[in-house]
Amino acid sequence: MSILYTATATAKAGRNGHVETSDGLLKLDLSVPKSMGGPGNPGASNPEQLFAAGYSACFGGAVDFVASRDKVKIGEVMVTADVSFNADDSGFFISVVLKPSIAGVDHKTAEDLVRKAHEVCPYSKATRGNVKVDFEIA
Repeated sequence: MSILYTATATAKAGRNGHVETSDGLLKLDLSVPKSMGGPGNPGASNPEQLFAAGYSACFGGAVDFVASRDKVKIGEVMVTADVSFNADDSGFFISVVLKPSIAGVDHKTAEDLVRKAHEVCPYSKATRGNVKVDFEIA
C-alpha cells in the first residue's frame, strides 16, 4: 500500500463545536440539528452533512473512473447522498441513500456503472458490511 494523500481535520467540542482542516480550507461550526434535540444553530453543519458531501463526491469520482476504465462515454455525473442518523435498541448508526444521475447513458448502463462504482469507491468500501447503502438511480 502506498499513501497517495492524507486529509487532516480536527474537531473541537464534538457535535456542538468546530471542525477545521489542517490547511485551513474548511472551517465549520457544528451544531446538533433540532430534530435530534440539539440547538440547530443557523449556519452550522454536522457530521452527517460532511459525510454526505464526501461520499457523494467520492462516488461521483468512482463513476467517472469506471466509465473511463470501461470506455463508456458519459455526460455529467451528479450524486446526491442522503445520510440519515438513526437509533435502535443497539444504539446509534447511519444509513445512506445514494442518488446518482449519469447523463448520456440509458438506465441499464447507469445501473451497471453504479454497481461497478460501488465496488471501487473508497467510501463504499469503508462502509460495506457496516452501513446500509441503498441506491435510487435517476
